[in-house]
Amino acid sequence: MGSVYDERPWLGLYEGDLPAEIEPRHANLVELFAETVREHADEIALTYFDGRLTFAELDELSNGLACHLVESGVAQGDRIAVYLQNVPQFAIAVLAGWKAGAIVVPLNPMYRTHELTKILGDARPAAVISSEQGWHEVVGGVAQALEIGTAITTSELDLQTRHDQRLFARTERRPAAGCADLLAVARAHAGECPPAVSPAASDVALLVYTSGTSGVPKGATNTHGNVVFNAEGTALRLTDDTPGGIFALAPLFHITGLVVQFAAALAAGRQLDLAYRFEPGVVLDALAEHRPAFMVGPSTAYMALMNHPEVTPEHFASLRMVHSGGAPLPSAVVEAFRERFGLYIRNGYGLTETTATATSVPLGAEAPVDAASGTLAVGVPTYNTVLRVVDENGADLPVGEIGEIVIEGPMVVPSYWNKPEETEAAIRDGRLHTGDVGFMDEQGWFYVVDRKKDMINASGFKVWPREVEDVLYGHPAVREAAVVGVPDAYRGETVKAFISLSHGSTATGEELVEHCRKQLAAYKYPRSVEVLDELPKTATGKILRRQLREEARAGE
Repeated sequence: MGSVYDERPWLGLYEGDLPAEIEPRHANLVELFAETVREHADEIALTYFDGRLTFAELDELSNGLACHLVESGVAQGDRIAVYLQNVPQFAIAVLAGWKAGAIVVPLNPMYRTHELTKILGDARPAAVISSEQGWHEVVGGVAQALEIGTAITTSELDLQTRHDQRLFARTERRPAAGCADLLAVARAHAGECPPAVSPAASDVALLVYTSGTSGVPKGATNTHGNVVFNAEGTALRLTDDTPGGIFALAPLFHITGLVVQFAAALAAGRQLDLAYRFEPGVVLDALAEHRPAFMVGPSTAYMALMNHPEVTPEHFASLRMVHSGGAPLPSAVVEAFRERFGLYIRNGYGLTETTATATSVPLGAEAPVDAASGTLAVGVPTYNTVLRVVDENGADLPVGEIGEIVIEGPMVVPSYWNKPEETEAAIRDGRLHTGDVGFMDEQGWFYVVDRKKDMINASGFKVWPREVEDVLYGHPAVREAAVVGVPDAYRGETVKAFISLSHGSTATGEELVEHCRKQLAAYKYPRSVEVLDELPKTATGKILRRQLREEARAGE
């Protein structure tokens, strides 16, 4: 007899006539893109400020770069590292890597020497593609030390002429000796095609390194089948009733940006709007100019846009679907955004190891809020996917009970790169043990309570930071919040909160402590609240609780 999770109660929440399961149309991303080019050749594929590239132009440039990579000795299965922001050259580089039969390794452009050395030392790429500035500052030294044979650089000033000073005030062209220029070599092979490749669905398309909290980050082996499945699943939502493109709010080097923005745009034949990196004023201008239909990004990005002094409802008027992922989404943010702009932010949940999306909120529904904890549901499992909540022994838990979330489906990666022990610990029999703690309700909605490692033990009582943070977000002055456990002589651990304030708002730490005390059990509310100008975040917008916890404990 199967458990409640095998019965998939969430299927009753699926929108319209969408099926419980889908069969991808393509085995790999090379074939997917080729079909899109045939069907949408003269349509706009990418916008970048005042620059435009059609699908045919993107195809030709990526063919040219792929030819150069193959000529340089890149063979099928080799790795290609890409160190770029949200620029058209990122798309050209990724497609060229796939056309050469290579595995693309996207890199966070905020990484410095220590982090890059770890990742590139593990991935051992045959080629690296970097911004000119990044090459001079960090990539060049690491590439030389690791003896990476092929180096290609490019400038973020290319393929547009606007040179927005909010982003490019200090940017200059800086060609690097010994490096080929990406656009120059791509154009030198105009009209040529690389040798044809047809990767299997099980072949690795992306090697995406997780933001490990200690030691060497792990490379998730996102296969062509993983990426195609989630890209086509996202594209199913972009029906003829939702004309318009996708705005790249999330960075393309992150799994959400790569799959739910870039690969989904390829699968749907939709325009992808790029704006280099997240700067709230630039993003608002781009939304007004390009009029996209779809956007996905972390909750912190929506908070920043909502708090921009020049924001108006008109900036978001073209959007039909607004999704959140990559960081917890407080229900207070959802309601504030809807009240001001008339748009409902749809929550979602996934990991690098699930190739981005594992759950989403069906288009015909709204995510409920758990009455006991105030936690907003992250949605229901997507097509072909089963989530479970299990105990310490891996046994399924009943509805409503809190345990570890385990995910199985066509988007789960098969392994970590060259790490069999870590693979065995986290990915067993095709099931990903996430390290996230949550529960499922009777309808099939899933709630993520927190990370296992972030639980606070106060006098033997469990305190999940998310619950306290959600209460803090309910205060009108709070823009961002993070809660951590700090040592306490009496309680073992006690609760401390860090917040930043909304534009033009004021509040004291004592006032916020009292706000929480009125709504939470005595062991849960923070004993101190520290107000900061900004909370530390990753490049993808996730608040760094770990850094705050370390700083708080160092100050004790």
